[in-house]
Amino acid sequence: MTEAAADRLLSGEAWDDFCETVRRAGHMIDRFGDDADTLDRAEWYRFMTRLMRNGFERFMENCEAERPRLRDAPWRQGINFQSPDQDHLLAEFIDGSADYRITGNRGTIPYFVMAAWEAKQPADIGERDWAKRGTEGLAEFDPATLRTTGFLQSDTIHFDANGDFEVIVSRTKPAGDVAWLPITDKCIGLLVRTVYHERGKTVAPAMRIERLDGADPRPIRPADMSDALAKSGQIVLAYAELVRSWWQDNLAKRPNRVRFSRAVYLSNGGVPDRHHGFGTWEKKPDEALVLRFTPTPCDYWIFQLCNIWQENLDNYEDGQGYVQKYTATYEADGSVLLVVADADPGIGGNWIDPYGHAHGGWSLRLIKTEGEPPAVTLYRLPLAALRQQGRAALDTAEAVMTGEITD
Repeated sequence: MTEAAADRLLSGEAWDDFCETVRRAGHMIDRFGDDADTLDRAEWYRFMTRLMRNGFERFMENCEAERPRLRDAPWRQGINFQSPDQDHLLAEFIDGSADYRITGNRGTIPYFVMAAWEAKQPADIGERDWAKRGTEGLAEFDPATLRTTGFLQSDTIHFDANGDFEVIVSRTKPAGDVAWLPITDKCIGLLVRTVYHERGKTVAPAMRIERLDGADPRPIRPADMSDALAKSGQIVLAYAELVRSWWQDNLAKRPNRVRFSRAVYLSNGGVPDRHHGFGTWEKKPDEALVLRFTPTPCDYWIFQLCNIWQENLDNYEDGQGYVQKYTATYEADGSVLLVVADADPGIGGNWIDPYGHAHGGWSLRLIKTEGEPPAVTLYRLPLAALRQQGRAALDTAEAVMTGEITD
């Protein structure tokens, strides 16, 4: 921590730069023009406030080098198609210079995976102004584009009869038969993904993290705050640019498709224990989208709708907007029929309510998969035809094959 960073905080310059960064990020909605309707725009500004809250909780409240914590991600902060059946525990680091121990009890959670990551983050972020550089500054300082450098699956961790466990987090492998999550010198944090099959029937895990060198906590310093403000502002800008580029430069160019790309998924802090396909969808209020696929054998799968900002729809709280392995209705042959429509056409299968949205993102995620992800057959047709003819309407509708694997 430097005197220059402290001076920027005490003079108010670091605060002004944070405010200007957030202001510019909020105005990125102007680049969407008519592509963003009134609902999209209302959700955009809420998305901005959620990103600010995310930055504050992660970098203001949970990034003290001598007092590490594993904390839940902020409530309703569904970045990058976050599954409603998956919780995120986050520990934020300044760097990877310390070693840690994670202890806890798994409860009755069927599976979790720990990951360590790096991001583009120069050492002098608190000494510099970032707002005036805009999105060009993300080439050097990007808290949203995360690279997973190590991961540890719960299948490889020893649990005692009570479900208790211990994991060492360090740069060098510890001696003995102990679970180890490797980190690098540039590690800026950990993420624990806990995967629920049926949340209401599951006892949540409990975990805590501590430094192995016994470093004592200390009061906050001005330079710490200067760094935290820079991170908190830049993460708003970074995620705003991420969702813009995903929509405008990539996914929206091929609506009503699902594409599996491990490179795309892993570039956003993903872990290699799953297949995760992304795409966008669009339809008119009087239309329906019908999808059919046979899930590859796996521990868990979920298909979910999101808005164009990659956020969970508000009706997720009501159990709508997504379908997953343990609650889905299956066809006799083991396939799954999904119907995305503003009203249930009454043809069976699994109805998904888009909750007033005309378009958005969607994803198909399969965890601990035995084989490649499945092909998906997709139909777009009038909702009235489904109501009048039932599934026979699919016989004359154009079928699109998707679910392609690019890498």
